[in-house]
Amino acid sequence: MAKRRVARRGRSVVALALIAFVAVATSVIWRRAQGVTRASELARLAERRQQLESEREKLAGELRDAASRRRLVPVVEQKLGMRVPNDSQVIILQRPLPTTPRP
Repeated sequence: MAKRRVARRGRSVVALALIAFVAVATSVIWRRAQGVTRASELARLAERRQQLESEREKLAGELRDAASRRRLVPVVEQKLGMRVPNDSQVIILQRPLPTTPRP
């Protein structure tokens, strides 16, 4: 009777060990699949970020070009009737020096 009880106990230990192994293996496989999914999502987001940064640089360049004097002078002359003054028409004002209070 004692021998039979030991054999049964041995089988249950082996069965529990196999169940534990399958559970651990399943969790490892699931975790790796989640990692692969997240890695591909991160790669996609990094690519999108790169595209947006290049578009931002392109738009900043277009803004600099649109605000350049070369483009603004003809528009201002036509629409507003303004012109660039001659050197003799420019007056440069000097800032007065700040006075220091006396004690």
